Amino acid sequence: MPRPTSRKSERAEALEAALDGLGPLARQLNQLHTRLWYEQVHQDLTGPQFTVLSLLDLHGDLDQGTLGTLAHLDKSTAAPLLERLRRRGLLDLEKDERDRRRKLVRLTESGRHLVARLAPGVTDVSDQMLDVLTAEEREAFLRMLRRVTTRPGGP
Repeated sequence: MPRPTSRKSERAEALEAALDGLGPLARQLNQLHTRLWYEQVHQDLTGPQFTVLSLLDLHGDLDQGTLGTLAHLDKSTAAPLLERLRRRGLLDLEKDERDRRRKLVRLTESGRHLVARLAPGVTDVSDQMLDVLTAEEREAFLRMLRRVTTRPGGP
């Protein structure tokens, strides 16, 4: 009969470490953000869609590739996202007259109004999520997240 041990097995320790690691925490953070976004910002506009509209508001017209890079979207995600926003009348897509392979993306007046109306709610969601942290902790947390997500080889 095996002797009971008070020490956890290496396997159990590894599993607990995995369950308490970045992946599960990132998923929980995303779930919380998604719930608050849906409840307080907009039920029919996603975070990536808001990002695209905001970038167009800040930078003006952009080609699809540049916009996808700035929004951290791959081509397979960017094209359908832009088409959905176009169908809703929030942006216009047109071929570049100088280079017919490029698509130019332009924010419509409706898109501009929507972004302006939603921006305070987006900020409120972030503030709510981080309200358990001090101002210094918030700055440090966001700085570290940016460093992790913008390092070479990152997304």
